[in-house]
Amino acid sequence: MSLINRQVLLKSRPQGIPQADNFSLSSAPVPALLPGQVRVRNIYLSVEPAMRGWVSAVRNYSEPVPIGGVMRSFTVGVVDASSDPAWPEGTWVTGLFGWQDYAVVTASAIDRVITDRDLPMSTALGVLGINGLTAHHGLLKIGEPQPGQTVVVSTAAGAVGSCVGQIAKLMGCRTIGITGGERKRQLCLDTFGYDHALDYKSEAFAEQLAQACGGGVDIYFDNTAGPISDAVMRHLRPGARVVVCGTASISNWDPLPQGPRVERHLLINRARMQGFVIFDHRDGFADALVDLAGWVRQGKLRYLEDVLDGIEHAPDAIASLYRGDNLGKRLIRIASI
Repeated sequence: MSLINRQVLLKSRPQGIPQADNFSLSSAPVPALLPGQVRVRNIYLSVEPAMRGWVSAVRNYSEPVPIGGVMRSFTVGVVDASSDPAWPEGTWVTGLFGWQDYAVVTASAIDRVITDRDLPMSTALGVLGINGLTAHHGLLKIGEPQPGQTVVVSTAAGAVGSCVGQIAKLMGCRTIGITGGERKRQLCLDTFGYDHALDYKSEAFAEQLAQACGGGVDIYFDNTAGPISDAVMRHLRPGARVVVCGTASISNWDPLPQGPRVERHLLINRARMQGFVIFDHRDGFADALVDLAGWVRQGKLRYLEDVLDGIEHAPDAIASLYRGDNLGKRLIRIASI
């Protein structure tokens, strides 16, 4: 009897943040393996803020998911059938296998083998996956932190931001986290070890930011753009580095909103502002994962996971992420190991 593959398909092109009705649930037989292929049984599906860009028709760094196509997603799973002797059954792997139960792929589609089997499989999609790698590269390679410098992080309680703050502390920096709501503000302080944590929804946010920044900001790790970033820019120190990782606060990308201009801040402070996409830096993944896994094992890098059980939760998962419903890395568990 053929295996049945549950899939989440992109039904319509969203305007802004993808909503549940932009997706549909479908089922199809799992195709038979051809020579050189493997079948991956997905265990966890990832949910990323970047997925908004992956389904948008607005120009982005990758081609949009086609209408009627399986939603693009990082997953982690187990090779449960193989016609390639280099990939035996039972191997744990990650890749862009999509929101579905099974993916039949060639070896070139596999990102990496999970060798840290002493750590939960789910971490390969978060702290030891694209989120941890983004934090590691963005802060260390672009931000270039030095001991004693001040690092400000927006969406500081998120899967990327929480890693950035902790890595900055490991580098001897002073950290200021910006997040939304008192619960996440306390999480930044109590779990992720920020020196200061601010709620951008507070009426006193601007004043609190000015007080926390003190002598100025050396590195701003920007996950939001918009008014939060406008406020931080006023506190840049000479030689500051602004790392542009995300633009979560911008609800409409076409046309882009107009706001305060940053050029004067950059000029006066001889500051550098650089955007990056982590997929351009795969050559550094292996070394970064050694660092990240070591810090997790030593208890120096803490993480939270927000796990939904069942593929039926996938259609609303992106919208839920932008609503701020999650605490920690958002994952969808669709099977057991």
